[in-house]
Amino acid sequence: MAIELPALPYAQDALEPHISANTLSFHHGKHHNAYVTKCNELIAGTDLDSATVEEITKAAHAKGDQGLFNQAAQVWNHTFYWNSMSPNGGGAPTGDIADKIKEDFGSYEEFATAFKNAGATQFGSGWAWLVLDGGKLAVEKTPNAGTPLVDGKTPIITMDVWEHAYYLDFQNRRPDYMGAFLTHLINWDFANANLKAA
Repeated sequence: MAIELPALPYAQDALEPHISANTLSFHHGKHHNAYVTKCNELIAGTDLDSATVEEITKAAHAKGDQGLFNQAAQVWNHTFYWNSMSPNGGGAPTGDIADKIKEDFGSYEEFATAFKNAGATQFGSGWAWLVLDGGKLAVEKTPNAGTPLVDGKTPIITMDVWEHAYYLDFQNRRPDYMGAFLTHLINWDFANANLKAA
């Protein structure tokens, strides 16, 4: 069974004015969809043609199949990214994730600085992540289609720092996009759910 492009978890204009409907139209409807299409082409007729995106990503990584990994991981990463944002998101965390961030980073401000630094110092395309690693929260960055899924870590939140995630709205101002992500969009309910399930 082929994998499908998941619907956005909110209306295409729901993240405005921070991320425009125009950006989501291209990012979700074109970029994400292209990864889904290509991934389906690569798994057709193989033993992975009925696997989940997560299973495909891990199998491709284990086999060293970089072509399939790039497509499957990007399908998974993007789906996770859409859920990492909310029209009612942003600001300081609440719930268990707030306590865990304070415990592991010292404060929300320390986390925010580390998270923005990961995004800012990711040269070229990639991702900034908040992950649970060995019971402790950590911030990391991955290039291109890289994902903590294949490193035995639990993703909690991600921020896409590929240019197509922000260029139509922010041009080359990646720091402004990252600021908007943290101040207005980050979905702490999703983070709490991922922490609880870990």
